[in-house]
Amino acid sequence: MHASVALATAALLLPTAALADATPADLPRLGTSNEAISVIGVSSGGYMATQLAVAWPDRFEGLAVLAAGPWSCAQGGLGRALAQCMGTRRGPPELDVLNRRLRDYQARGLVGEAMDLAELRAYVWHGDDDGVVAPALGRALAEQLADWLTNPADQLEFVLAPDIGHGWPVRTDERIPPTWLAQCRTGGGTHLLACGQDIAGEALQWLHGGLTPPSTGAASEGSLLAFDQSDFPARGLGPVGYVWIPEACEAGGCDLTVALHGCGMAHEQIDEAFVRHSGLNEWASANHRVVLYPQAGTSLANPQGCWDWWGFAESTWQLDPCTTPAKGCRCAP
Repeated sequence: MHASVALATAALLLPTAALADATPADLPRLGTSNEAISVIGVSSGGYMATQLAVAWPDRFEGLAVLAAGPWSCAQGGLGRALAQCMGTRRGPPELDVLNRRLRDYQARGLVGEAMDLAELRAYVWHGDDDGVVAPALGRALAEQLADWLTNPADQLEFVLAPDIGHGWPVRTDERIPPTWLAQCRTGGGTHLLACGQDIAGEALQWLHGGLTPPSTGAASEGSLLAFDQSDFPARGLGPVGYVWIPEACEAGGCDLTVALHGCGMAHEQIDEAFVRHSGLNEWASANHRVVLYPQAGTSLANPQGCWDWWGFAESTWQLDPCTTPAKGCRCAP
C-alpha cells in the first residue's frame, strides 16, 4: 500500500499541466518541488507515515506522527499489533529487535539507506489520555527515531499533550460543523479533537521552519480536488483521494505534504471532515504547499479503512510487496 502513496507523490512532481476540471478525474500534474516534502499521519496513518519515511527517506525532509507507535511494531502479526502496538499488555515493543529488523531490511535493499534516514526532521505527538493507542508507544517511537537520527536534539520533537485523547487536535472554528468535531479528551466520531490546538501548524513549523502563520479566520485561497485513485494499482486504496491546491500552486513549484488519515477517518466514513478541516490547508495556502490526502478503502477485511499499519499485506514469503508487482506498479525510488 505504501507504494501507491509514493506513486501519487511522484505524480505531483511531474511537469505542470492545465487543470481541466474543478474535480479532475486524474491526479493533476502540478510540478511540485522535491526539496521539502513531508509526510504526516495519525493513528494507522501515523504508523504508515513512518513506513513511508523508512522506505523512501531520500524523498522526505520531514516526518510527523500523531497517536502511533514505533516502526514495524507489529512485525506482521495481528496478535502483537493488538497487544503490543495499541495496548501494551504484552509489554512494550522491543526496540532492539525492531532495529535489527530495520538493519536486515536495509541490507537487502527493501527500505532506504540509513544515511538518508538519519537526516530526517521528526515530530512525534501523543495525547496522554489516549485510550486507543497507549501513550507509551508514542514515547517508544521517539526513542526509536532518536537512535536513527544524526542529531536528535535538533532534529526530533516529542510532545506528550495533557488531557487529550486519541485523534487529531484542531482549533475550533465556526466554519467546522459541530457534528464534525469530537471531544478533546474522549475522542471518537471524526477523531478531529476540539482541543483548540493547531497541531498542523506545530508539526509543519517543526519540520520545515520559518513558515508564515495563516490569517486567523480567513478563508484559505485554494481548491480541494477529488482524484481517481484507481491509477495506482495497490491493495486497499479507496476509489477517490483528495489534494489541496493553493491558488499560488497551480503554476507549479510548490512544496508538498502527504497527509494520512487514521482508521475511521477516510471520506467513506466522515465525508470531507479531515481533508477540509485538518488545519493543513490553511498553512499550505499561506506557505505555497500542496497537501495530498490519499484515502484507504473499506472492505470486509478492513471495515474501518485503516492503513496497513501492522503488515497484513506482508508475508514471510514476500517481504517486499514489489517483488512481484501488479501491472503498472513502480516500486523503485
